[in-house]
Amino acid sequence: MVNIEDFIKRLEIILDYYSLNASSFADKIGVQRSSLSHLLSGRNKPSLDFILKILEVFPDVDLYWILNGKGTFPKNAIAIEKRENQAEEVFKQNIPTPLKEEKISENLFSEIQNPIHQNALKTEKMENKNIPTEAFSGEVEKIVFFYKNGTFKVFNPN
Repeated sequence: MVNIEDFIKRLEIILDYYSLNASSFADKIGVQRSSLSHLLSGRNKPSLDFILKILEVFPDVDLYWILNGKGTFPKNAIAIEKRENQAEEVFKQNIPTPLKEEKISENLFSEIQNPIHQNALKTEKMENKNIPTEAFSGEVEKIVFFYKNGTFKVFNPN
């Protein structure tokens, strides 16, 4: 049996992956917007017809993954990773050599040595002071990594 809450999370992953809102997704697969809204709210369960339309329009969606979370999304995740690695290598080859050496730490969580970035970091820290610490408590729903080449990956720790 399909767990509806998990199915909705996987459906939201598909929406994020293709950068679609619920309305455009419904239009793209040829279902009424209200039926998708009812499904996303948990009011209705997905029909076989609905699942088949998703698979038809989005071939990267694996049937077993969308139904029960087994498998991968996108189907060709390995091929995508290879393309990203190749693009990263090309990007690295085209980076101009800086005139003077700047010390940039490999540790993402260490202090930034570049003074231009330090001002931005101070501004960001000051902005976060206005947010109550209670806003950061609880479980992490998802983590999104944005890459400089315009792509992104969504990780769900659950």
